[in-house]
Amino acid sequence: MDKNKKIGLFSLIMMIFSSIFGFANMPVAFLQMGYASIIWYIFAAIFFFLPVAMMLAEYGATFKEEEGGIYSWLTHTLGEKWAFIGTFIWLSSWIIWLLSISSKVYIPFSAMLFGKDLTQTWAFGPFNATQVIGLLGIFWMLLVTFCASRGVSVISKVSSIGGTFVSAMVVVFLVATGIAFVASHGQMQEALTVHSLVKAPNPAFQSPVATMSFVVYAIFAYAGLESLGGMIDSIDQPEKTFPKGLLISSLLIAAAYSLMILLWGVSTNWQRDLSGDSVNLGNITYVMMQHLGVYLGQTLGLKARTSALIGNIFIRFVGLGMFLAYVGSFFILIYSPIKSFILGSKHLWPEKMTKLNKHGIPEFAMWMQALLVCILIFLISFGGGQAKTFYTILTDMSNVSTSFPYLFLVRAFPIFKKKAFDQPFEVYKKHGWTQVITLISFLIILFGIIFTCVQPFLDGDYVTGFWTIIGPIFFGGLAWLIYRQAEKKTK
Repeated sequence: MDKNKKIGLFSLIMMIFSSIFGFANMPVAFLQMGYASIIWYIFAAIFFFLPVAMMLAEYGATFKEEEGGIYSWLTHTLGEKWAFIGTFIWLSSWIIWLLSISSKVYIPFSAMLFGKDLTQTWAFGPFNATQVIGLLGIFWMLLVTFCASRGVSVISKVSSIGGTFVSAMVVVFLVATGIAFVASHGQMQEALTVHSLVKAPNPAFQSPVATMSFVVYAIFAYAGLESLGGMIDSIDQPEKTFPKGLLISSLLIAAAYSLMILLWGVSTNWQRDLSGDSVNLGNITYVMMQHLGVYLGQTLGLKARTSALIGNIFIRFVGLGMFLAYVGSFFILIYSPIKSFILGSKHLWPEKMTKLNKHGIPEFAMWMQALLVCILIFLISFGGGQAKTFYTILTDMSNVSTSFPYLFLVRAFPIFKKKAFDQPFEVYKKHGWTQVITLISFLIILFGIIFTCVQPFLDGDYVTGFWTIIGPIFFGGLAWLIYRQAEKKTK
């Protein structure tokens, strides 16, 4: 990019939209809370996405010369120890993402090959289907670690192909839903009432605690904010353009999420189509896209066989797109976060962990990461739960670990404002407002995490509860031990 060419308002909005907006977030929201999820997506946009993004923009502008990202930001505010622990938990969110996707990747693979999710039938010998998927996930993790440690750069091209397919999926969804809505004379399969906008059809999300726990799902839908802070110096008139771009983007993303959750109700009835045990957080996108294809054929008056064929084409198309997107993202995220964190805090790690191979990749650190992920996959998949529980655990672990680092970043912000840093970009100028907004954002994230962790225990699902809560505790404790060891070595 030409250094003199700055990012304008429209380009900034498109960049924010493409990096934050996720197609799969809406089927997950519809499965968990139906139309009642909309209010929480709007709530998270106003009280989390917008204020926290402005905070990260100020961090990014002030420390734009620093290479360590959020590790550098936290070091300057909370000190090295808490920066290391906070960033380690941030890294753990990517590790748990790897753990989640290494098992979920077989669902789009099955959808692409067979036109349906058959993973729940893949029992083999003494192993049930959940255990087989766990073992396949371990195989996938080891295979990708081996390939990525050899510097396979060509895989990143798969990511862009996958991204194109996902964008095409949004277009297919909107066009197909629009045609079905007109052909059915405006009939909705899921009735839209005032009651449906405030109460979830899902029995698991009826209680106030369960409803509040959905905040973490909404926060996860806006995750990736920390990557925005580094763009400030490339934006034209950042003090005006960035807040305006964020405001417009947050409204656009919240509106897009809300509209598309509503549109899923055109083709899907929650009780009829989603209440069975075969539907889970891993396969929900494919199940709902297949329903849309079948429903489109029915509204157009096509034969049952032709409608089923359209549904089959839809699920295979989504399977191919999501599989390519997962593969591309996996190859990048298996080494990119761990490399940037380890090199940013090089002096705190054993020499072996920071050593790069001839391809410029921290191979030993990646194999340690792979070993940890494989142990966790094995423990969860052989823990006795069914597929539905397995994918709920993976999703809850991922959501909590992704949300947790924001507690550190938001908590550090008032300290950052008190210190006399040279700030080229500033949104929060009044101390009183900064304290109030920081406190509100912090409490929303904190209570969302607490309710997500507590809910399974209240339902008597101690396995899901244990795994949901263990992520930040385990990785925070591990970070503390590594830091303590480094301190002893330095002394």
